[in-house]
This record gives sequence, C-alpha cells and structure tokens, in this order.
Amino acid sequence: EGDVICVFSQYGEIVNINLVRDKKTGKSKGFCFLCYEDQRSTILAVDNFNGIKIKGRTIRVDHVANYRPPQDSDDLDDITRTLHAKGCGVKTPPHTSSDSMSEDEELPVKKQKGE
Repeated sequence: EGDVICVFSQYGEIVNINLVRDKKTGKSKGFCFLCYEDQRSTILAVDNFNGIKIKGRTIRVDHVANYRPPQDSDDLDDITRTLHAKGCGVKTPPHTSSDSMSEDEELPVKKQKGE
C-alpha cells in the first residue's frame, strides 16, 4: 500500500485508497482503487501511468464511473465512510441543450489593467 501511495502521490494528494485483498489470506489481489483530492490529479495519473511497468508488471489506470464500497465496510474511518456515501471526485451536472450558448451570446471578456 505504501508503494502505491508513494508512486501515485506524484500527481496529487491521495485522500483514500482501497487496496483489494484476499479475505482469507490477506494477500493483495494486485489492484486497488484510490481517490485524489481533485479531478486534475486523477486525469494526470490516468494519462501518465496507464500502461507503464512497475516492478515488472504493466499497470492499467482508469477512471471509475460508479465506485461500489467493499461489503465489509463496518470498520471504516469517517473520511472513507463519507467518500463511499457521496462518491469520489467532481460531480458534473448532465449536459442539456439549454446549457449551450447560442451564437449571438457574448462571452465575458477579461478587462486589462487601466480600462
């Protein structure tokens, strides 16, 4: 777990990690889910880590649309419990046609100093 945090923290603050382990042996199954503090970090990690080799193993890094918390989530801390309830990452509202700007609408222009 420490190795994963060390490598992935290059692109941002990790707020939660779920290293998936075998229930009987406690041995890592070779994959995990992690949550960054911001979406930018997530994008950087996916873009830069997907397909690279670490300790002789090619890793796959991708976004998760719907994260399901583990079944045995009784002993979770408050932060992890909140992440499981609310989800991880930025929630974007669905795009509707009324959201798009018409051609005759102006974009705001940043004023220069002295104007």
